Amino acid sequence: MAKSFRPWDVEQSWLLPPSVQELVPPRHPAHFVREIVRSKLDLSAIFAEYEEERGYPPYHPSMMTALLLYGYTQGLFSSRKLAKACEERVDFMAVTAMQKPDYRTIGKFRLRHLEALGGLFVQVLKLCSRAGLVRLGHVALDGTKMKANASKHKAMSYKRMRETEARLRAEVAAWFQRAEAEDTSEDADYGDRRGDEMPDWVANKMERLAKIEEAKAALEEEAREEAAARKRGDDDDEGPPAPKTPKHHIDGTPGEDSQRNFTDPESRILKTREGYLQGYNAQAAVDAERQIIVATEVFAAQNDVEFLDEMLAQIRANTGRQTHELSADYGYLSEANLIACRRRQIDAYVATGRLRHADGKPKESKRQWPKGSRIDAMEQKLRRGGRRSRYRLRKQIVEPVFGQIKSALGFARFLLRGLRKVRGEWRLIATAHNLRKLLAAAA
Repeated sequence: MAKSFRPWDVEQSWLLPPSVQELVPPRHPAHFVREIVRSKLDLSAIFAEYEEERGYPPYHPSMMTALLLYGYTQGLFSSRKLAKACEERVDFMAVTAMQKPDYRTIGKFRLRHLEALGGLFVQVLKLCSRAGLVRLGHVALDGTKMKANASKHKAMSYKRMRETEARLRAEVAAWFQRAEAEDTSEDADYGDRRGDEMPDWVANKMERLAKIEEAKAALEEEAREEAAARKRGDDDDEGPPAPKTPKHHIDGTPGEDSQRNFTDPESRILKTREGYLQGYNAQAAVDAERQIIVATEVFAAQNDVEFLDEMLAQIRANTGRQTHELSADYGYLSEANLIACRRRQIDAYVATGRLRHADGKPKESKRQWPKGSRIDAMEQKLRRGGRRSRYRLRKQIVEPVFGQIKSALGFARFLLRGLRKVRGEWRLIATAHNLRKLLAAAA
């Protein structure tokens, strides 16, 4: 007797409409993220943008939010990849109820509601806290350099801007002089044309000249604002304070090496162990209990030292309380930062140099800290602790988080441009990371 097989009829239609609950197994992450959005998150800030009844009904904001968050937890960040997943992957169909928004719709929704979507970070953090995943016994702070959506080869220094601007002006002016001189004698060759039309190569150079002039003017304005802020003083509330690491000359003129990128002007050339990249400094404060991100921010700056107090303030704002202990690497070391930790009653462990692997103590440094200073006291504190120092927790708390984001999720560079948009994108990534931790705890 021949073996019987299950029928395989590719022409068979659905006899009844399918239920999204049946597309993937009951405990699948798609159901988890979808129901978190439907029942746990307050999306009133997004719904408030839809006030008029005119036009064709848009996709439901809750569905679009669930799609973005689930996509981010699965390592899909591009609107085109998300749209393709809605057509091909049943787990995404379980989230969207088989609706298929195109990539333009997804991209516009993300940009339109970027600030509100970033605000979901705090809501998800509170869910993690209620689930017992956040203790704030020890928090590790660190920054990682992330590539911007721009090439470092599209950046130009102020010195080179001035040189290139002068050269392009001379070339374009020379062409106009030559065209004017030859205009009369070449009328016969050009026919009905005037003979002084601008060739493509001149138009391209004029377009490049306009971009350089715009970037040059922006650097000059930035330098004037920095000088004005320096003159007012950091304690004046009339405007933003001068940066602690000045980029320009004290007289309000741009530094020769000051650079501006034509693709993403707010990004910066940053130094990393692998070389230089065009990007941003992405900060994260991570709780030791289950590697939950409790504070996150993005800055367009190389050094971390300026941002410790701001990140501590965000921990308090996001969670309603402050951490008991903090560990941070040498990049955050300063007398002011140690005073800030003391003021907030935080037991800080901030590296005063590279540590020896043998005993975990700081290496002997050529730099001698002033006796009686807080930095000197911190160095003695780390020496006494050795391998048992709480500073040892930093590497196993915050650095794996950056590895999970860059390797497991595959988020190696920002997709959006501009500091405001990049900050919203980084908060979305942090939200997705925390959702993955929440899902693992619930499994």
